[in-house]
Amino acid sequence: MNQRLQLQLGDLTAMDVDVLVNSTDPSMRDGGPVHKAVHAAAGEGLAAECVQVGGCPVGEARLTRGHDLKAPFVIHTVAPTWRDGLKGEPAQLASCYRSALALAELRGFRTLAFPSLGSGRQPQIPLEVAAPIAVRAILAFLEDHAFPEKVYLVCFDAPTYQAYQRALREALP
Repeated sequence: MNQRLQLQLGDLTAMDVDVLVNSTDPSMRDGGPVHKAVHAAAGEGLAAECVQVGGCPVGEARLTRGHDLKAPFVIHTVAPTWRDGLKGEPAQLASCYRSALALAELRGFRTLAFPSLGSGRQPQIPLEVAAPIAVRAILAFLEDHAFPEKVYLVCFDAPTYQAYQRALREALP
């Protein structure tokens, strides 16, 4: 079992990590429940910094300071809008995870916390699709890279946690 990836049930914004990942929209000014929670916990400085950054395309990642969060930094990424799964959405979602991990590695962050990207706002990616994509993308990255040393997948509720548990069991030998 990969000890570098850990599932956790709880509040992403309360994580004491080097960097947490925020799911946002391409303008970095709006998003679903994760975006709203991160911005509420980080304070007004985060919104102002996001305006300065100028946006983020789907599947890519951008870095800001964490402001009032425990995490000193935030990586913002944009999950695809789910249509039918046949328009590149799975590959774009995997790219969100890889891009965030690559940026964390580049900055030498040891610990990182992800939410379930793309599965919390309509049209959301179904959990049974999103969870295996996330787990496979993270495990593949960790296999070939030393940083981050520890990755948390923080699940907001029990159904999300259970979906990620299943995905992790299926992905590990």
